[in-house]
Amino acid sequence: MKQRQGYLLGLGSNINPQQNTEKMVIALLQEFKELKLSRVLKIPPVGMNSHRDFLNTIVFVETDLSQIQLKSLCNQIEISLGRDRDDPLSKTKDRPADIDILKQLSLPEEADIPVSSITDEYFLYPIIRELLSYLTDTAEVTPPAGVLIKTSDLRFGETATTIYWDSRTGNKGVL
Repeated sequence: MKQRQGYLLGLGSNINPQQNTEKMVIALLQEFKELKLSRVLKIPPVGMNSHRDFLNTIVFVETDLSQIQLKSLCNQIEISLGRDRDDPLSKTKDRPADIDILKQLSLPEEADIPVSSITDEYFLYPIIRELLSYLTDTAEVTPPAGVLIKTSDLRFGETATTIYWDSRTGNKGVL
């Protein structure tokens, strides 16, 4: 199995979540030639007072960027989609974009790590397990049904998948 170094990212949105999830994925595709994504789950807000459900997905990006460089990139994407990073209450407010670095990962060595060591956000455990299984081509426990994100160019969210970016043509491809 191919050796991979990269990061697990958690993506979430509860303001126009279908459109903003797509925009986060496209913005990441412009920086990385390939994204591995879990299915997209609709999850009620946890730890905040809101009536808006989140769409959440887990993404693996293969990169040699430092965590500081990657965090800066993620923050830029969030800001471009309307998140106010200067608001001290931004973690407890509705948001168009939330991209968290969950774990730097070396695969396949770390594919069996407990998901509880990646995040304490228990509602992400099923899709983290799914993506780790997808990345290592091993048996998986099927998480709940995913939410379809569909545009004229992309269709993803119902199951784990790979999306490629062809910078020469500007085309995106879902595998």
